[in-house]
Amino acid sequence: MDEMKDLGKYEPGAIEEKWYNFWEEHGVFHDEPEEGKEPYSIVLPPPNVTGQLHMGHALDNTLQDILIRYKRMQGYNVLWLPGKDHAGIATQVKVEKQIAEEGLTKYDLGREKFLERVWEWKEKYGNTIGKQIRRLGSSCDWSRERFTMDDVCARAVREVFVSLYEKGLIYQGFRITNWCPRCQTALSDIEVEHENDMGHLWYFDYPLADEEGAVRIATTRPETIPGDTAVAVNPKDERYAHLVGKKVKLPTTDREIPIIADEYVDMEYGTGCVKITPAHDSNDFAMGERHHLETIVIMNKDGTMNEKAGRYNGMDRYECRKEIIKDFTDMGLFVKSEEKEHAVGHCSRCHTVVEPLTTKQWFVKMKPLAGPAMEAVQSGKTKFVPERFSSTYIQWLENIHDWCISRQLWWGHRIPVWYCDDCGEVIASRTDLEACPKCGSKHIRQDPDVLDTWFSSALWPFSTMGWPDRTPVLNQWYPTSTMVTGYDIIFFWVARMMFMSMEFMKEIPFRYVFIHGLVRDSQGRKMSKSLGNGIDPLEVIEKYGADALRFTLVTGNTPGNDMRFYYERVEGNRNFANKLWNASKFTLMNLDDYDPRFIPEESQYTLADKWILEGLAQTEEHVSENLDKYELGAAADSIYDFAWNSFCDWYIETAKGRLYGAHNADRQVTQYVLVYVLTRIMALLHPFMPFITEHLWQHLHHSGETLARAPWPAADERLRFPEEQEQMERIMDAIKAVRNMRAEANVAPNKMCHIRIAVHRDDLRKCIETHEEYFEKLGHVEKIVLLAADGTKPENALAAVVTGMEVYLELKGLIDTAKERERIEKAKAALEKEIARTSGKLNNKGFLAKAPEDVVAKEKEKLAEFEEKMKSFDERLRFLADL
Repeated sequence: MDEMKDLGKYEPGAIEEKWYNFWEEHGVFHDEPEEGKEPYSIVLPPPNVTGQLHMGHALDNTLQDILIRYKRMQGYNVLWLPGKDHAGIATQVKVEKQIAEEGLTKYDLGREKFLERVWEWKEKYGNTIGKQIRRLGSSCDWSRERFTMDDVCARAVREVFVSLYEKGLIYQGFRITNWCPRCQTALSDIEVEHENDMGHLWYFDYPLADEEGAVRIATTRPETIPGDTAVAVNPKDERYAHLVGKKVKLPTTDREIPIIADEYVDMEYGTGCVKITPAHDSNDFAMGERHHLETIVIMNKDGTMNEKAGRYNGMDRYECRKEIIKDFTDMGLFVKSEEKEHAVGHCSRCHTVVEPLTTKQWFVKMKPLAGPAMEAVQSGKTKFVPERFSSTYIQWLENIHDWCISRQLWWGHRIPVWYCDDCGEVIASRTDLEACPKCGSKHIRQDPDVLDTWFSSALWPFSTMGWPDRTPVLNQWYPTSTMVTGYDIIFFWVARMMFMSMEFMKEIPFRYVFIHGLVRDSQGRKMSKSLGNGIDPLEVIEKYGADALRFTLVTGNTPGNDMRFYYERVEGNRNFANKLWNASKFTLMNLDDYDPRFIPEESQYTLADKWILEGLAQTEEHVSENLDKYELGAAADSIYDFAWNSFCDWYIETAKGRLYGAHNADRQVTQYVLVYVLTRIMALLHPFMPFITEHLWQHLHHSGETLARAPWPAADERLRFPEEQEQMERIMDAIKAVRNMRAEANVAPNKMCHIRIAVHRDDLRKCIETHEEYFEKLGHVEKIVLLAADGTKPENALAAVVTGMEVYLELKGLIDTAKERERIEKAKAALEKEIARTSGKLNNKGFLAKAPEDVVAKEKEKLAEFEEKMKSFDERLRFLADL
């Protein structure tokens, strides 16, 4: 450890690199399972190997690190297990782009060679996010880092898949899924981004089959018409009741399709008649199942039309759309089109418009798994913070659909199912197969698809700890203590971890789910590439330091709510760090003769000492209470207020005279209190701002230990002084009143003043009589006169009322009245011009007619402010005339 006496200038970058390296080299973040020691564990939500640190990561990691560092200092047996997700689609897209630059496709390489290239890419770029998380100060146990496709996790994935398959909970079937024509794979809901696009609603007539007339339908996707297998109306819609059961001729095809009744149909949308295309719309698919309709897939997986689309075979879906509209127009069956904004799903990786498509996929039956996952939250075994998110979670599970777990990719956990070409057997196996276990044939092939990335992520709390083996790590730290995550993935990840854990561990995965919101820009907008409003946390760290960024993210945060990011707040927190640095510098400069063995007697403490010690104890209580309630922002606010306002702004000022002024008899006591309070501030602040606190603590403490492992500060009951604290607060109120009145009277900062105080409490009178030095030092007060509470109030004085007192600042001889009058008259003249200019604008009919409402409103506000200021100037002049 350093023994530096001079702190020098605060340079965040240098100390951050130094201390993180120190922590890692000394294994500070690593605990071994220890019997009899209370465990605390978090598994890091695994970022993608493709990932760059963004503000969501920064917030998520900061909140987790605060909890982990707090529990580590409290003496818990701590595990924060980090890892990364293979991110199937995202990673495959990256590598496909890379090989495209060489003029190749994945098919040119073949599956094995392509996967070699992906692993190479992962080794080269996959560690970037881990390095960036370290820059933030996250105290993960990197020796236990996991990857969703490493051998440990892969074994768990196979075990879970095969177990669910053997229980009949995994099946294969034709279902409607989100399909990306560019990536050519099914997508989960989380992989689809919905954006409001301007499109059209086209109206067409479908002729009745056996009589004159037609039904009019409206659709946003004319290209799917060749796949229609019914027209639906609402059974309550009297306009069409006579048509139910009849048929229409489907234009552009030689088929006739029925008119059916279904309550799903919205009578107010379009014409109230809806075309039903089960193969290409999720709602239509459900309706098709209810009415036993045929499912006709008319599109290829690349978004082109197939032979079942008739003459449109081979066309791109959007080219087909134009041709169908043209054909309907030629047949006299096109009615009109309307511009309409509607939500369109896009692939989150390549931004291609997603196509609902019926394909053969693997599914997990969700109803049997959802029950225990719901009960775990309803019974309180797992609690959401804030609690309101538990109803969001329950509601989703109550309405859950079967989960499509197969993806048509090459990168990912390959589905452990083999097909025998000779006997037709389908075998799910925990190990790779070379022959059919039923007939012995070597003509077997593995399913080409891979599992949804969320399948392996759902096992994260226990697969990372070595399951299905009962490892010491699993025995000690499962279930985990807290899951910290955003509200946007409650359904997609939190719920899946819950039902997988309840099924395979027969135990909850975590006791608390701590939900945070999104980090938005200063205007409240979601950060996105399209808006160009994203903020790179690493750039913020480079400029202001990781501690300032972390403190900004937590102090702007209340559980479950979005927060706005302002650079001004980061700068303010950088100033806070600098304030702590300077306070430590001041303390260290005055420790030449410091004796660390000296402990004062209670009688040696001054009123200011007792005030700051009681304030420290209260802050220690508040911080611990709020951290225990997951109110991390409130905990940070209380430390900030105590450290900046109480310690730096007030206590250090009282200490200066005692250290090297006229009152230096208690220098040792002052040194003790400075070091004691400052080191405990560093300990309280360490989970929030780990780098600067470690650095300063080392200079103050010299114990050879690390602050990251130091005991968490708990209030010392032997140093509680609530009465003295209240008395000092009243004195401070009076001094603040004096300062405010001096500023109001424009008194020179160093000019001494006289005050009179009418005291309403006997204990305060005695306290002020024995502590006039605080007024002298902190308020530049030369003379205090104590008045009776009901005595005559002084004239020619400014007055202020504070708790238990009235404070009067005598103005005679304190200010140069002529000079002050001249200053005010000059300010008045300038203000009169502003009032005339603004009034002129507001009296100008042309301005009022052309200017926007908000501009006019601002001018009116300005005029009201100017007039209010003019009143105060006039009052001030009248006051000066009486002096």
